[in-house]
Amino acid sequence: MEDVLDSAVGAHFSGLRRDLRRLSSSSSLPSSPSSATCNDASAAAPSGLASPAPRQPFVIGVCGGTASGKTTVCDMIIQQLHDHRVVLVNQDSFYRGLTEEESEHVEEYNFDHPDAFDTDQLLECMGKLKSGQSVNIPIYDFKNHRRCSESFRKVNVSDVIILEGILVFHDQRVRDLMDMKIFVDTDADIRLARRIRRDTVERGRDVLSVLEQVIPPPVSSASLLDLLALFNSSILTP
Repeated sequence: MEDVLDSAVGAHFSGLRRDLRRLSSSSSLPSSPSSATCNDASAAAPSGLASPAPRQPFVIGVCGGTASGKTTVCDMIIQQLHDHRVVLVNQDSFYRGLTEEESEHVEEYNFDHPDAFDTDQLLECMGKLKSGQSVNIPIYDFKNHRRCSESFRKVNVSDVIILEGILVFHDQRVRDLMDMKIFVDTDADIRLARRIRRDTVERGRDVLSVLEQVIPPPVSSASLLDLLALFNSSILTP
């Protein structure tokens, strides 16, 4: 099974590797201080002239369905850009904590909906990172469906920011932050197998609850007609 999953993902990456090699040598990326070479005379700014403003980090958005292989793509990017400081920001870190009522009916909660995320806080953190500030990223507990109130992950200033998540392309404000966008497309059956394995092993869920999240409930004929009518005015509904 592992070989099947690996081969299914790897087939999509040959072009991406070429693009990343091109990007790593591109002038679009800020120069890393650790790799810059200059003498004191050339480094000093001419008298009376202000030093040039530091370049903003290059932001790469990586989006795709759950368990599509986004983490694998992000790891590839980090390996290709080894001469630069790269940080990874996960949209999952910005899940909203569930209320007591939502926790009681967690099997009905849609974690794949935009409202499940605190996008405003994500934007705030990304804005600070782009302006050269370190930030504290929240840590989400997938087993209890709450944030760890006293724990954070500190993310420092970087040359490249990778923003990864299932819905990072949904909000226009988030998309506007990105200099490059990558969408990871993987067959649904492969994603389902991975999600079951991941959520049962790492997130403390049972197989049935995972399937209920992935497979939508049956749609009534009336609801289906209402949906079709939105796209075709010739369809008459009661």
